[in-house]
Amino acid sequence: MDAGQVEEAMQYLLFIYSAVKEPTTVEQWNRFFAAAKNSGTFTGGSAVSKGMHFGEKREELVSESVVGYMQFETDDVEIIHQLLKLHPVVMQGGTVELCETPKS
Repeated sequence: MDAGQVEEAMQYLLFIYSAVKEPTTVEQWNRFFAAAKNSGTFTGGSAVSKGMHFGEKREELVSESVVGYMQFETDDVEIIHQLLKLHPVVMQGGTVELCETPKS
């Protein structure tokens, strides 16, 4: 990178899977959301309800295993990696999936 050139922030989408070994707690979520907001990288998210098929081919519904998503924006993905150590689903033995998305 040339001197004076600013690295552009990337956008990320985090898929939250439903399977956990132990239930998450309100305290875990409160701690995670506080850390995510304080990081300056968290830009939103939501729970996901059961989906519906459209079209002829019947694929497995993503909503059978994905229960939510979160969006992040940062020029340092390591910040998100550190945050995910506090994610309640990860802490309770579950899985999340972080994907880089095209900058809109």
